[in-house]
Amino acid sequence: MDIRRRRALQLGVGSAVAAALPFPFSLAHAANQPPKVALVMKSLANEFFLTMENGARKHQKDHASEYSLLTNGIRDETDTAGQIRLVEQMIVARVDALVLAPADSKALVPVVKKAVDAGILVINIDNRLDPAALKEKGLNVPFVGPDNRKGARLVGDFVAKSLKPGDAVGIIEGIPTTTNAQQRTAGFKDAAEAAKLKIAGVQSGEWEIDKGNKVAAAMLRSEPDLKALLCGNDNMAIGAVSAVRAAGKLGKVLIGGYDNIDAIKAMLADGRVVATADQHADQQAVYGIETALKAWASKTPQAKLSGVVETPVNLVTRT
Repeated sequence: MDIRRRRALQLGVGSAVAAALPFPFSLAHAANQPPKVALVMKSLANEFFLTMENGARKHQKDHASEYSLLTNGIRDETDTAGQIRLVEQMIVARVDALVLAPADSKALVPVVKKAVDAGILVINIDNRLDPAALKEKGLNVPFVGPDNRKGARLVGDFVAKSLKPGDAVGIIEGIPTTTNAQQRTAGFKDAAEAAKLKIAGVQSGEWEIDKGNKVAAAMLRSEPDLKALLCGNDNMAIGAVSAVRAAGKLGKVLIGGYDNIDAIKAMLADGRVVATADQHADQQAVYGIETALKAWASKTPQAKLSGVVETPVNLVTRT
């Protein structure tokens, strides 16, 4: 059976009818037109989100009569203000549904509320919006995405198999205000603690290659006996590979990543990176789009949407 069907969000249809829904939502239904869906992502300089966008575009092409698609992303992983502006533009464009991979788990909540108040169905993918911040605004926004803690634990456990108790490892995490960065760090810590490894430090590489390189280099200097670097995404792992090579420690410091982007595959093949996690970037947005389309078709209001759809994440290694 298609995994998307198996994991599809169970959407309960409330008693509300179209006339009771916010104006743009009910108007689209009244006109009997296919919905306009917006996909707003994080940095399109990151291969992961380009892959996500390509997957979404292919899905829309294959279902062209069912919906139209607008896609956009920000210039880099820290451009939270730019992403807020993109969401505001989608509100002005009167889209029917917004599928959002937020750059910040809390900072995007106010503009999400604006979108919901404007009658736009909002589905959260990739990085979960902060539940407490949503509750404070009285919002119900479904999260469609992988268990990041579980994925990172898979990577951490695999790396730990080649280490011994007491060995030092460093964790290079994403932007600390994002839920997925927090969860991946937690998964790496779970693995390190289970294997009785020493966590030498946790520092942010902001999801970027250059920053990951600088953080890795600093960790290698401060902890000469470092045995592994666990990186919250493959971009930072690529940066770590360069730092390990510059320190003359290729093969002596193991590196784990997360995302399984194309750029990491040659490094997996030759052992520069020993493991990563595949969260199926090409399908991430598709899961969210399909969830939004089901809700739109059944006229399910935002408040009646169910909470979490867990999507697949798998360990990828050289062997």
